[in-house]
Amino acid sequence: MKLTKQDIAILDLLQRDAAMSTAAIAEEVNMSQSPCWRRINRIEQEGLIRRRVALLDRDRLGMEVVVFATVNLSTTGRQDLENFEQSVMIHPEVMECYTMTGIWDYMLKIVTRDIRHYEYFIRNKLTTLPTIRELHSHMAVTEIKNSSELPLETQLI
Repeated sequence: MKLTKQDIAILDLLQRDAAMSTAAIAEEVNMSQSPCWRRINRIEQEGLIRRRVALLDRDRLGMEVVVFATVNLSTTGRQDLENFEQSVMIHPEVMECYTMTGIWDYMLKIVTRDIRHYEYFIRNKLTTLPTIRELHSHMAVTEIKNSSELPLETQLI
């Protein structure tokens, strides 16, 4: 799907505030409401918007610990990879999971309420997976930037 400047402007507004009304979006992008609604509908049908969510305040909810854990598996056969990936999917503490190039097989972003909960999670859930050979924890100290907004302006280049 080829995106126009207006499509990108609409997407940018929606990723900043998904609760914006169609009327407010239309006004921001200099369109009338009906064509703007149709454009948003088309964008959603094309799958560019996966879902609309509320972003919760981690600190106010008492989720104080953010850890980036690097993982190497003992064996990396297709079934081992699939088993590990299915296992991490069921743990809500694992917010993100990526396969990696280089010396690590995976990187996980793990969020817990405190260091004791992190230790419990690692000892009693994550490292009980038979495929994990080594796990290294990298504790986040200060959050400098945390954004869910994609750099849409690069689509215009």
